[in-house]
Amino acid sequence: MAEQQLLPGYLVVGADELKRVRSIERMRARLEKTGMADFNIDVRDMAKDPQIDDVIASLNTFPMGADFRLVILENCDKLPKTVSEPLVEYFANPSSTTVCLVIATSLAKNTRLYKAIAKLGSKAVIDCGLKKAWEMPPQVVKMAQTHGKRMSINAAEALVARAGENTRMLDNELKKLAAMIEGPEISLADVERHVARTVQVKPWEFLNAVSARDANKALELLKMQPEKSEVRLWSLLVTRIRELIIAKALDARGQGSQLASTLGVQGWQVKNHLTWARRWRMEELLDALSTAAETELALKGSRDSELAFLMWVTGIMRP
Repeated sequence: MAEQQLLPGYLVVGADELKRVRSIERMRARLEKTGMADFNIDVRDMAKDPQIDDVIASLNTFPMGADFRLVILENCDKLPKTVSEPLVEYFANPSSTTVCLVIATSLAKNTRLYKAIAKLGSKAVIDCGLKKAWEMPPQVVKMAQTHGKRMSINAAEALVARAGENTRMLDNELKKLAAMIEGPEISLADVERHVARTVQVKPWEFLNAVSARDANKALELLKMQPEKSEVRLWSLLVTRIRELIIAKALDARGQGSQLASTLGVQGWQVKNHLTWARRWRMEELLDALSTAAETELALKGSRDSELAFLMWVTGIMRP
């Protein structure tokens, strides 16, 4: 929302908390330039039994010493009809001197409120949807730049793995790292040294470490997995080994580009598979798959399935 003609209403919708906050901050900053923001900003939490008559009255109040008045309606995800319908009616004929920000984590496009705001203009809906998991590290790299620091993809991946995918939390961590580190770059070592892990390790982190033949990292991540998850991890790892076998076979025939279509997945889901497959000999992958059958029996018939799984993992990663 740059210095342009303002619409009377905007829907700021999506689970990306940082995007939502920055959208609100930009609008606030525009009003604060007048020096009269305190008289012209009204923030309402619509999840706390809102008095809709008061809200509509606020929307129709003229600004004081400024070009427009800003009304921010938070938590508009699940408004009762007695609240949403008056807002729909308001947006059919909104005040020309008020900007209303309707904030929601999610709001279906087929709702009357969504449609009423969307009709206000092509830029009335501000999409704050979360990036897909694989898109988060590149986004973190860009976020680091706003704090005056460079960051590698590996460091960004480590930060997401430790702090989670909440963009506001990630931005807070980047802000702390930027203030703490004197050099121009936030390194992987910096992330590992200064950022505490606050989210549970995801299975794919462990699978990726095994695929890359990074034994130290794989064993470290294995220790962080939930208790009694060996059978699930075994199943996931067997699937990954089969994928690497296919990747290696295609690569040997010069057909590596066909991996995603062969597996029936999206390209981003196997973007590192060829690199990982090249770190293994075909005999090693086939042997890993063969010993997986023995491990399955041990997992299901042994009291110490944790040890059985650990022995298999360390065995297949040994050159």
